[in-house]
Order: sequence, then C-alpha cells, then structure tokens
Amino acid sequence: MVHVTLEERETPKPAFSTVDEYIASYSGDVRQRMETLRQIILECSPDITEKISWGMATFVLNGNLVHFSGEKKHLGFHPSPSAIEAFKDGFADYKYSKGTLQLPYDKPMPYELLRQMIMFRVQEQTKK
Repeated sequence: MVHVTLEERETPKPAFSTVDEYIASYSGDVRQRMETLRQIILECSPDITEKISWGMATFVLNGNLVHFSGEKKHLGFHPSPSAIEAFKDGFADYKYSKGTLQLPYDKPMPYELLRQMIMFRVQEQTKK
C-alpha cells in the first residue's frame, strides 16, 4: 500500500531587477529593517555596489561582499563563512549556519554587530 500526501507549493518569489524593487516588495518593519541594513552596508565603503543575485539583495566589492533576504519569520544575512566564524560569539542568541545569520523579526536587529561584520568583509575583499 502506498500513501501519497499532496501539498500546495509555496508561491515562487518574483524576479527583481534592482535592490530598490526587492526592498519595495516588503512592508512595515521588515522593509524598515532592510532599508536600515542597506544604508549601513553602503556606508562601509564608497566602492560598494549592489545587484540582485540568487533572488536576494547582494552587495559587491571585488566580488560578493554580503547578501540579505527576507524570509517568512526572519531576515537572512549572508556575509560569508569567515565572517560568521569571526563573530559567532556575538550572536549566540541567533540561529546561524556556515554562511548565514537568521535575524528573527520578533527580536531587535543587532545593527552594530552587523556593521562590524560588514567592515570585516570589506577588509577581506579589499585585500583581493
């Protein structure tokens, strides 16, 4: 006997051409968090540019610098495995993996820690 369960697929995220479009697709607190994080990223170096890559906001400095993505219950921040490793003691209260930090919408954003991680990545990328 075989049992089959059918589940509705999640609606795929629409394709965006710019970071402005990506952020504008969110509202309220999530959008404000993204706008603030974007501002912090761009303040870390005048040479940082932005694009959409892998369906998320991507910031570039001699290659990919950091990414962020809006998820159902958290903002995903994707700096690199090296930045996660270097700063993991600072976000013990957050879920993280090799290259991603999950920032739940029901917790305050650790903007100063994120700024430090971005600056760490800027230093790594300028050495290239």
